[in-house]
Amino acid sequence: MTKKELVEEVAKDAKISQAAALRAVDSMTNTIQRGLKQGDRVALIGFGSFSVKERAARVGRNPQTGEEIQIKAKKVVKFSPGQVLKGSVN
Repeated sequence: MTKKELVEEVAKDAKISQAAALRAVDSMTNTIQRGLKQGDRVALIGFGSFSVKERAARVGRNPQTGEEIQIKAKKVVKFSPGQVLKGSVN
């Protein structure tokens, strides 16, 4: 599902205009991004939670040459689905 399709579904489900649905979807994604940037965990009960994890530096290999390369440590976003979401998929 693309963002456009998501906006259309939200507008139809909430019986609001697509412009209002777009603002709502953008507001939600921006709020989640701000929370993660601040190091917060964002939990949507039943749906799941977003958090930031630190990935340690490690040694990798260039697949073309086989040469060892250093991969820097970095932060990554992790999503853990909630029970309701897991149940609805299975």
